[in-house]
Amino acid sequence: MDINVLEQKKNRIKFELGGEDHSFCNVLKQELLNDSHVKIATYGIEHPLVSKPQMIVETDGSEDAIKALNEAAKRLGKKAEKFKSDFLKVAK
Repeated sequence: MDINVLEQKKNRIKFELGGEDHSFCNVLKQELLNDSHVKIATYGIEHPLVSKPQMIVETDGSEDAIKALNEAAKRLGKKAEKFKSDFLKVAK
């Protein structure tokens, strides 16, 4: 995954996610929206074959946008580990 920050303020960040598509972006967006301090979490892909997804995250100001992203990534990591563990139990 290649991350390129396009715009950054305390409560807002806009960045590109190279090598990703709707699958990852949608999961990250949904996890960000679980945070009560995140006001906006959205992304767009101009053309799926030639452009990188651009994501915008904006908080209410009481939490830094980078912190919100970091916390969402941690939660997603825990969910992925739980899924892997549960899957390995039933796949044996």
